[in-house]
Amino acid sequence: MGKNVASEAMDFAKLHGLGNDFLILKAGEFAGSQHSLASLAKAICDRHCGVGADGILFYQPTSGDTEADFSALIFNADGSRAEMSGNGVRCLAAWLLHSRQQKLPGIRIRTVAGIKTLMLKEQHGLTYHFECSMGHPILDPVRVPVKLGEKGRPLLDCPLTFGSEVVRISVCSLGNPHCTTFWDDLSKTPVESLGPALEQHQAFPHRTNVEFVQVLDRHRLRVRFWERGVGPTLASGTGSSAAAVAAILLGNADSPLTVETTLGALQVRWAANEELFLSGPAAIVCAGTYYQNTADSAPR
Repeated sequence: MGKNVASEAMDFAKLHGLGNDFLILKAGEFAGSQHSLASLAKAICDRHCGVGADGILFYQPTSGDTEADFSALIFNADGSRAEMSGNGVRCLAAWLLHSRQQKLPGIRIRTVAGIKTLMLKEQHGLTYHFECSMGHPILDPVRVPVKLGEKGRPLLDCPLTFGSEVVRISVCSLGNPHCTTFWDDLSKTPVESLGPALEQHQAFPHRTNVEFVQVLDRHRLRVRFWERGVGPTLASGTGSSAAAVAAILLGNADSPLTVETTLGALQVRWAANEELFLSGPAAIVCAGTYYQNTADSAPR
């Protein structure tokens, strides 16, 4: 016989941005938890034994902070920290409006990557469309970070070797590291094999997100994503932003850009040396209560 299994009840909401799904938990819901945020994130994001999601945002209202209305900590499905998520903060903003924790159409959210301001553009039922300030893309390889290139000079179309393979990459950070590759036909890209190989390449000390990009015309990209700590995802806000930055800097595209993902499109507008803005939807899926076992051991 094993020990009695106790449980902690935590209210959650689940939302998605074009299929990139996130769980939203208020910090007070797990104030007495015996588990770290990382272990809780990994457990609840599990698609078989948990609720299931690509990531999770733990949030709380700010107190005495004149610059932000809420703060958020973001975790990937594997329990690792994410500095920023473009789709994730839109999902949080949508839930804050839907649950009436925020009444104004503008919401300021403090993340590890800085304060992101989201402005509601329109709403259709349970789908909210926001434009989000993503900050200035970081192009200095040292700050990304990536162990390639020269300090202060953007790393664009650089050959990266692993094993017998050579892939040309462009690198930037939207608060989290991104490695962008370009392809003539996305249907022939080795996302499942090349994605994890690039994510864990020794050139990226903090690992990296990976984008596979096909340029359709001067204002349209089609992108597939491999997210650090998650794997293949249907969409990525920071990934779409990084793809747009690389395409513009390489002279292959012009702002504004529509980024086509599996389930829909995001819009990116950016001019060199200026702040980048990302627009897209966040849809509410469900809300409920998650129960996590707290016993040291479960019955055998």
